[in-house]
Amino acid sequence: MSSPSDRNSAAASHSPGEVLALIGSGAVTTRADIARVTRMARSTVSQRVDALIAHGLVDEDADGGSTGGRPPRRLALRTREHAVAGVDLGASHCRVALMDIGGTTLATHEEPLSIGDGPDSVLRHVERTLRALLEETHREPGTLRCIGVGVPGPVEFSTGRPVDPPIMPGWHRYPIPEFFASRFGVRALVDNDVNVMALGEQRRAFPDCRYLLYIKVGTGIGCGIVADGELHRGAQGCAGDIGHIRVADLDDPCRCGNAGCLEAVAGGASLAAKLVALGLDAASGSDVVRLVQSGNRDAVRMVREAGRAVGEVLAGLVNFFNPDTVVMGGALAAVHDQLLAGVREAVYRRSHPLATQLLRIEPSRTGENAAAVGAGILAIEHALSPEQVNRLVAG
Repeated sequence: MSSPSDRNSAAASHSPGEVLALIGSGAVTTRADIARVTRMARSTVSQRVDALIAHGLVDEDADGGSTGGRPPRRLALRTREHAVAGVDLGASHCRVALMDIGGTTLATHEEPLSIGDGPDSVLRHVERTLRALLEETHREPGTLRCIGVGVPGPVEFSTGRPVDPPIMPGWHRYPIPEFFASRFGVRALVDNDVNVMALGEQRRAFPDCRYLLYIKVGTGIGCGIVADGELHRGAQGCAGDIGHIRVADLDDPCRCGNAGCLEAVAGGASLAAKLVALGLDAASGSDVVRLVQSGNRDAVRMVREAGRAVGEVLAGLVNFFNPDTVVMGGALAAVHDQLLAGVREAVYRRSHPLATQLLRIEPSRTGENAAAVGAGILAIEHALSPEQVNRLVAG
């Protein structure tokens, strides 16, 4: 049994940042709640809460309800003066979402934009868009706390720099975080777009899911991994690059220089090229979707076959990782009836019955907002991390 001194030492370890995390999660709503949950002395609770209020991170008002006597004052995260941005850079689009630190989306804007235009042009466009959204929502640039960015290529997460991204010419090792730091004076976190999609989907649509795979089937194919509720990036940040896993008995040439890669077999660009060879008008994965939705038999057949190819690879992942949820997103997920039919057929045929016993395979619920929202959540979780909050409170 621990001694009183041990318990006091444990209680003292609850920093202002940890207290704010309790308030932000809704686990506590009053000072009495904090004292009960943390076992800190009331005087220590008051010090922590007063410091959070003084730094504009917490509001306290008098509608906490009462069981008699003076009503307790309710604590809540202060969101008005704190905003983050989520930036979704795709191969041919840019979507920027402005959010408060409570996770409410304040405004979004999307425009067609080619990632091939290069970092200077693309990031200046993001800067202009973000400033316009701040003005639209009547927020000063100084209220921005962090920026999250998802890009369609491999990223060294520790530095936020893309590394040899195949569809991002001119972006190799470009210092994206430094660009935003020089313009807005805040930290920017950069990640692969599928990773932030997985984060957004899990936090918003499947909060009780601890083991999730997010499969993006668009121009290329990638996988975001949530393990025990946390995003898993691997040792260097490139976990989940399933687009270049070989599909058995197929030799379609891939842009990576190999043949038979899943992306070359089932990616949106590959399917579009195959439809063009049949005399159909299809320049991209979006055109494949259009043809499927119009009932074109060749397009429907190809998407179903693509689903089977994705399912063959996914079956191995299900056996290896044992997720409880698989989410299908990306451009081709818009025709999820056909795509998921092929995926499910292969997964349930090739995976162990125990691994599929409770497995859900579903289309994305966050849809086209997945990457921008996920990038915003990445920024929020950094801005509200105990380490960051403790630094702010300590001055």
